[in-house]
Amino acid sequence: MAAEKLRDLSQPIDVPLLDATVSAFYGTGSKDERTAADQILRELQNNPDTWLQVVHILQNSQNLNTKFFALQVLEGVIKYRWNALPVEQRDGIKNYISDIIVQLSSNEVSFRRERLYVNKLNIILVQVLKHEWPTRWRTFIPDLVSAAKSSETICENCMAILKLLSEEVFDFSRGEMTQQKIKDLKQSLNSEFQLIHELCLYVLSASQRTELIRATLATLHAFLSWIPLGYIFESPLLETLLNFFPAGSYRNLTLQCLTEVAALQFGDFYDMQYVKMYTIFMVQLQGILPPGTNIPDAYANGSSEEQAFIQNLALFFTSFYKSHIRVLESTPENRSALLMGLEYLISISYVDDTEVFKVCLDYWNSLVLELFEAHHNLDNPAAAASMMGLQMPLLSGMVDGIGSQLSQRRHLYSAPMSKLRMLMICRMAKPEEVLIVEDENGNIVRETMKDNDVLVQYKIMRETLIYLSHLDHEDTEQQMLKKLSKQLNGEDWTWNNLNTLCWAIGSISGSMMDEQENRFLVMVIRDLLNLCEITKGKDNKAVIASNIMYVVGQYPKFLRAHWKFLKTVVNKLFEFMHETHPGVQDMACDTFLKIVQKCKRKFVITQVGENEPFVSELLSGLPVTVADLEPHQIHTFYESVGHMIQAESDPQKRDEYLQRLMELPNQKWAEIIGQARLSVDFLKDQDVIRTVLNILQTNTSAACSLGTYFLSQISLIFLDMLNVYRMYSELISNSIAGGGPFASKSSYVKLLRSVKRETLKLIETFVDKAEDQPQIGKQFVPPMMDPILGDYARNLPDARESEVLSLFATIINKYKGAMTEDVPHIFESVFECTLEMITKNFEDYPEHRLKFFSLLRAIATHCFHALFHLSSQQLKLVMDSINWAFRHTERNIAETGLNLLLEMLKNFQVSEFCNQFHKTYFLTIVQEIFAVLTDTFHKPGFKLHVLVLQHLFCLVDSGSLTEPLWDASTVPYPYPNNAIFVREYTIKLLGTSFPNMTTTEVTQFVNGLFESRNDLSTFKDHIRDFLVQSKEFSAQDNKDLYAEEAAVQRERERQRMLTIPGLIAPSELQDEMVDS
Repeated sequence: MAAEKLRDLSQPIDVPLLDATVSAFYGTGSKDERTAADQILRELQNNPDTWLQVVHILQNSQNLNTKFFALQVLEGVIKYRWNALPVEQRDGIKNYISDIIVQLSSNEVSFRRERLYVNKLNIILVQVLKHEWPTRWRTFIPDLVSAAKSSETICENCMAILKLLSEEVFDFSRGEMTQQKIKDLKQSLNSEFQLIHELCLYVLSASQRTELIRATLATLHAFLSWIPLGYIFESPLLETLLNFFPAGSYRNLTLQCLTEVAALQFGDFYDMQYVKMYTIFMVQLQGILPPGTNIPDAYANGSSEEQAFIQNLALFFTSFYKSHIRVLESTPENRSALLMGLEYLISISYVDDTEVFKVCLDYWNSLVLELFEAHHNLDNPAAAASMMGLQMPLLSGMVDGIGSQLSQRRHLYSAPMSKLRMLMICRMAKPEEVLIVEDENGNIVRETMKDNDVLVQYKIMRETLIYLSHLDHEDTEQQMLKKLSKQLNGEDWTWNNLNTLCWAIGSISGSMMDEQENRFLVMVIRDLLNLCEITKGKDNKAVIASNIMYVVGQYPKFLRAHWKFLKTVVNKLFEFMHETHPGVQDMACDTFLKIVQKCKRKFVITQVGENEPFVSELLSGLPVTVADLEPHQIHTFYESVGHMIQAESDPQKRDEYLQRLMELPNQKWAEIIGQARLSVDFLKDQDVIRTVLNILQTNTSAACSLGTYFLSQISLIFLDMLNVYRMYSELISNSIAGGGPFASKSSYVKLLRSVKRETLKLIETFVDKAEDQPQIGKQFVPPMMDPILGDYARNLPDARESEVLSLFATIINKYKGAMTEDVPHIFESVFECTLEMITKNFEDYPEHRLKFFSLLRAIATHCFHALFHLSSQQLKLVMDSINWAFRHTERNIAETGLNLLLEMLKNFQVSEFCNQFHKTYFLTIVQEIFAVLTDTFHKPGFKLHVLVLQHLFCLVDSGSLTEPLWDASTVPYPYPNNAIFVREYTIKLLGTSFPNMTTTEVTQFVNGLFESRNDLSTFKDHIRDFLVQSKEFSAQDNKDLYAEEAAVQRERERQRMLTIPGLIAPSELQDEMVDS
């Protein structure tokens, strides 16, 4: 009954009843009451007339949550329907909100009591301003400033409103407002700043109220990044701020303001003011935080205010130096103030807090990069000059001058840089390859989860250390070796110290000259191996082992050049493979694989002083080496040995090695198949099934590294393997048919399915890796048709393996057009039965979904002509499934669908079925693409949506279409051409989809699409603006709409990194390293 009463909006709403409903929702009621309250409130929120009751609710409600509810309704109207309201209603809202704000903030008691409510009202007012100001509410800033002068509490609230306004326009506007609107608001704020500036200075000089001064400083902080510079440097503002800095209660706010000023970048016009500001600041800072204070300790024991001060101090120094460090290099007294500041910053960098460290690290990285580039470009004087900010024609004498200036500059920074090397070595982050970590109880354990923040930090630290190493190789090497000797003599020995040191050593791989690197590494590896011998304790040994493995894995070039070391290291890894400490065996197998990939040739030639190649010796001892390893580790080991064998160029030796490698699994396989021939039931035993699975996995690992050369081995087991596959498949189907829906989840069925999956994976791996062997396709595909494809069609949906789809996608991608005649067969077996499984909803069979579309994409790319032989019913199925794919919210399925659609469109455009195809599907595609484009769940597909639309709009008048796209029987009058028809169709489509946009806006947008269709970037911007305007994409994260631009930037960065030795680790370079 109560609900009915609230739903009836024809008379004033019953406020006490609404209060009770809101209270019930916020938890005073029972669960059912809460659900009912939620239902009513949602209905009210969605009712377009509720907002007319807002004033009535705000005036009569006693409940803060009810007031918030009313304001939420009002905010929705202001955001999405403001321009559709009549003028008097807009003015009414505007005046009412302004009046309550003034009323509540005019006296101290109500202002403090209703603070949350006033804050929300301020936000609503700023939402109104985004529509009304400057055009329809010109006097807003003068009105605000004069109100502020009437009382100190109103003034404090006006500061809050100004701060919000600045943030809305300058910080959060991208994707919220169109480009033009943002520009207008910025201009208005700039032109009216004089009044705001006077008000702030007046408050700071005259007021005694702490809250008001703090509010003013907070507002200034928001404004400083964009106001005209004269207001900062040609007024008493900077002086005033520096006077407030020593005072405890304003220290952090003032420091934030000074940081904003420090971060401003423009020519050198105000350099003197900057020097003065920095000098006064440093004098005051020494009073607050005397030089030589142990900042990390002070931080650890400080209050949250004091900790915030240290963090703000880091931000101030880094901002100032990023923009103005050059000014401080000019005179001796400036230089000493600069060096003192750098000392402070290095000390702050040791603070044990991730956020503080990130701020410092980010700056150190940019400073070191700048010093490195100037040093790197010494051979190119012009580049070096521009690095130093010297813009002048170069005369021959000047080149020497620049050289000496550069060396002076390097000399100036050499002491801080040396301390910085120590910092990087002491705080090095953990690289990805290291699997052994210390847990919170101080135990050494295997890492269970990758920490992405640590990996990002490692990347930046590694890059910084490489630049530092290039600036002074000697110092880098000395500091590392000195620290290592302290580990050996026990003076500095802790797990953490050894870890960070070894991670640092590994990270600079490739940055030294070969000779120096060799000398350095011989010492490092020798010391680490000694350390391993002399240290007692299982945990200690595990830490040292992990570090030895990490370091050697980073220097493949060194190992290739020193066979003795390589052999010692590999034997050491074999030793670690028997060490049962968690993580050690895994890391040993991973490192072995990594080293073999880079040094494989070394293992198949007979080295000086040896009787046979290492690979042969290894194969003889293989059973002993892998005795203590888990199955997954053995598989990695087999993959590694596969790489060695693959490097052997003599086919006869290669086959002999392969036979020896596979001896154990093949023996077991022959035994099982022999038993099965006597009695098929033998294969049903769970232990036998596990053994079969393990044998297949071992084969897959070897196939992965051997590629084509695995042919002799796979031929040996192929037909038996297909028989086992067929038999297990029947067992699964019988179990599911007999055991009901849960049988497919039983451990027995899961185990049988693992064998089927591994069989498919083995064939797929082999097909994928085998190069230049077109006959393999013809040899292996026919026998698979019935056991695999036929089996897929016959199975129950729950027993179908998605890997069948990916296997055939791989086969088609590999053998391309040669597979065209097999496509109808593949289609028959998998198409309709898979579609039935995946089109019931968006959730079931996730694996089948993605693989199905990948298979479809492979067919469309390589065997497109096979699609012409489909019946129109089948083609419709294909198109519906593509349509269905890109409507998917699962990102990779949607992207596969869109890519597939683009390929289909391009292929059909040049085929003889062009008219027929587009007549049937053109309009549906336009409609469906607009549907996903304007749906926020599909933002990641933005780039592809745009490409499809661009293709369609270009196609309309490209001359490819020679028949009309419209259906003559349903259209009353013929259109002059397709372009005009599509334009009208699109206007109608969008007009009905977005009732909140006027016809003119929609027409403008569609005309813009046609005008910009040949220029992708304009076309894309045009669509971005439309999405903001249509209000579909509002206060959300819009970075996906700019993803493509970000990707281009990343590729540029990679190209730059390739030019600097060591920046991309030698172990990551995809080189066939010259290891003859």
